[in-house]
Amino acid sequence: MYIKRRIESTVLKLTRSFPVVLLTGPRQVGKTTLFEQLRKESGHSYVSLDEFEIRTLAKRDPGMFLEQYQPPLIIDEIQYAPQLLPYLKSRVDRSRKKSSFWLTGSQHFHLMKGVSESLAGRVAVLKLLGVSAAEEKGGKGGLGARVFEVAPAKLDCSKINLKELFGRILRGGFPRLLTRGHPPIENFYGSYVQTYIDRDLRDLVRVGSLSSFETFIRLCAARTAQLLNLSDLARDSGISVNTAKEWLALLEASGHIYLLRPYYQNISKRLIKSPKLYFLDTGLVCYLTGWKTAETAMKGAMAGGLFETFVLAELIKSFWNQGLEAPIWFFRTKEKEEVDILIDRNGKLYPIEIKLSARISNEDLRGIKCIKKTNIPIGRSFFITASPHAYPLAGDIFALPYTIVENL
Repeated sequence: MYIKRRIESTVLKLTRSFPVVLLTGPRQVGKTTLFEQLRKESGHSYVSLDEFEIRTLAKRDPGMFLEQYQPPLIIDEIQYAPQLLPYLKSRVDRSRKKSSFWLTGSQHFHLMKGVSESLAGRVAVLKLLGVSAAEEKGGKGGLGARVFEVAPAKLDCSKINLKELFGRILRGGFPRLLTRGHPPIENFYGSYVQTYIDRDLRDLVRVGSLSSFETFIRLCAARTAQLLNLSDLARDSGISVNTAKEWLALLEASGHIYLLRPYYQNISKRLIKSPKLYFLDTGLVCYLTGWKTAETAMKGAMAGGLFETFVLAELIKSFWNQGLEAPIWFFRTKEKEEVDILIDRNGKLYPIEIKLSARISNEDLRGIKCIKKTNIPIGRSFFITASPHAYPLAGDIFALPYTIVENL
């Protein structure tokens, strides 16, 4: 069963403007499947550099490869033959008729330097993550950040079920796990982590450090939705701070984590400047931190962090599926007044708090009230909660059920 992806229309739109479209993202999020689905109407042929003989030809004789495989063409796993990139540039530049190349690449960190050097101005780069709640639900959705400008009563929110929510958090968004007959979740993620480390990172992390890298990933997962303290993370991992920075960069560039930066432009220097660390797939977090059932995850010490991670990842997906960078930050002062997320839209910042609770207290409003005292243009403010319905809290501050993410 194919789940329609929101990024499909973005791919087709950008294909009309760019001769090359590159779709990046972690392994097994559905990049190849998406292109295979679209080529039924676009007429693209398909070739994969995962196959040894084809990869050898592409690396040894890129010109011959492009003579043999003509556009419109999908080239899967382009990172295995970066030698092709300058030849693609030449082919695009000299072609009198419009060429169309769709590329996929999993090793974003290894690929982008060659892309930026060879295909600047000729390539549209898109990032794909796992299936979103809106895609899985199959509704209209597609509002993205506009959801926070719609009257809460007019939003389509399904009934909440916390156990069902944590079942989804435990499973994550990899398409394979949404199909019938999927492998056991723990086996899937165990294989995924091992493949990621052995296949993608062996050339980038010292071979003797691979076991340390797995420990590092697990410690990062335990810190999802928390302020990043590099010194503590490095110490607990038994590595240097510089190594921790390098490994975080690999996780971020490969689409496994997101470092949410603080908003501090034109505001008091009392604001902190460390980012917050989030994983972009909650199923991977649960596997790495040992949560094996929805019930234990829902009642466990990480429940709030997992819920916040889930909502943040859904917001990121909504922007990336439109081909946009996510204009989001968080707000925190040294006095620990905090707002989980600020979304920049139409010159205003929309504060969003994420609370795994159906009730919001006056104490919970402190962060939003603090940011409202600044000179920043602020729109309506929201709490995404476990409440079964939307309701006003104070003035232009509203509580929304977590199922709001199905509208993104």
